[in-house]
Amino acid sequence: MELDSTDGQRRPRAASRGRIVMLVDNGVRNDSRVQKSARSAAEAGWEVVLFGISPAPEVQTWNIGDAEVRLVPKPSPLGPSRQDRHGLRWRSPLAYRSPQIAKYRKQQVKAWRADLRFRAAAAKADGPGRPSASGAAVRLVVPKAAAKATSKWVSLRSRLTHRAKRKRSRFDTPLDKLQIKFWQLTMGPRAWRRLLPYLWDFELAFGPHIDELKPDLIHAHDFRMLGVAARSAVRLRAAGHPVKLVWDAHEFVPGLHSHHDRWIPGHVAWEKEHAVFADAAITVSPSLAELLVKGHKLQETPYVVLNAPVMKPAPDEVADVEPVPDLRELCGVDEDTPLLAYCGGINPVRGVETIIEGLTRMPDVHVALVSLPPSGKHFPATKKIIELIEELGVGDRAHILPFVPHWQVPEFLSTADAAVSPLHHLPNHELALSNKFFEYSQARLPLVVSDIRTMAEMVEKTGQGEIFKAQDVEDYVRAVKAVLANPERYRAAYDDPGLLEKWTWEAQAVVLDQIYSRLLPGDGKAV
Repeated sequence: MELDSTDGQRRPRAASRGRIVMLVDNGVRNDSRVQKSARSAAEAGWEVVLFGISPAPEVQTWNIGDAEVRLVPKPSPLGPSRQDRHGLRWRSPLAYRSPQIAKYRKQQVKAWRADLRFRAAAAKADGPGRPSASGAAVRLVVPKAAAKATSKWVSLRSRLTHRAKRKRSRFDTPLDKLQIKFWQLTMGPRAWRRLLPYLWDFELAFGPHIDELKPDLIHAHDFRMLGVAARSAVRLRAAGHPVKLVWDAHEFVPGLHSHHDRWIPGHVAWEKEHAVFADAAITVSPSLAELLVKGHKLQETPYVVLNAPVMKPAPDEVADVEPVPDLRELCGVDEDTPLLAYCGGINPVRGVETIIEGLTRMPDVHVALVSLPPSGKHFPATKKIIELIEELGVGDRAHILPFVPHWQVPEFLSTADAAVSPLHHLPNHELALSNKFFEYSQARLPLVVSDIRTMAEMVEKTGQGEIFKAQDVEDYVRAVKAVLANPERYRAAYDDPGLLEKWTWEAQAVVLDQIYSRLLPGDGKAV
């Protein structure tokens, strides 16, 4: 379902239009969509309390504009699976009951053998403490043989223990798969209770806080908090307090990385059981909206609220922030040097290797990788890219730069010649219109994007860039050369009236406010 995100004005802040509780299953600070949602809702006159997960054992609070943030501790006693509470011997009869016991036995045998070496050395060494009795070496023959044999036995059992633990953690044995199918068939959407009981920990941590506030509307960000919000909404409605529920689907759960074979079916079941309680659904792209309708048989197509950038940061956001740095100056290049920009994290599925390998075929081109977090720490994937840069001998043309505040990104990147999004084919990538896509667009940069579905369709529709086959370096080089040969042809796409105006968070905030207003008309109370 679409709402016009350009018509109308935001309402001035006055008395609260209603109380909104937002929920997210992280620490809030690194989630720009959640922060923007909370801030803009509060600016529109809603009383907003945003709950996240505290890394400390106590509640932490601060404000994002006029929105209050409360981070709540979430103990995880239900985190370990049922198998983790039992021994490993049923998977491997020779395994120890637990990895901890295996570690203890290995260390115990090492200590035994070290002591035998000491005793043998003491029998040979001159000086104080040498044993007076003869035949010490003979007496140690049997203990040494026993210790060596025991060491091999313990090592075997330890290997079997760790192998059994890996199998248990993946839930991928035939017996595990049979159990998963059994619970899916017999319990349907309720199967998460058996597959992922740790989901109860979220409700037990957040539920009492939500119930106490008695919100008029609960905005659940992503799939874990959908269940928490739905259960609170049901309890409040049963107690006579009307409340509306908005589900904000950030990801396509079946397309997420699976930590083990129970992870996706458990979360899909959790989402299916609770999606029916939502009064409205929101998501990040039209493609994902279509999948949610099919997957959950929704009566209404979810609203689309894009992950667009903020163009006018609030005064408290810009306080004590350095001016926007000069990208070309940081890279040490002049305005005539071809410069590509990539902004975002580095990991194996984001395709940064394609960018680096492409430099070997374009000797005059430089690339700015805006990928370094504020800590300056190089994560393992970044270290691998640095090693690749050194191996290919392009270190003088690949520049790894620190992130800038999110509202500075478009201006910071604007002096580049083009921007690159080389994502690999993954289910959630196929559905993505990422924040970086819109930041590149606001910088009015020609785009070079891999052929993942949604982004490629948008680029083809607007004419703002070239598309290449993901992970194909030769095709990537072709696309880059085409863009660099005539960049103004692609920049002209941004002259389309209203295009960039719609691709801002300010426009998306209007859509979000219209959704709230539809659910809480008049005095802001649910009916």
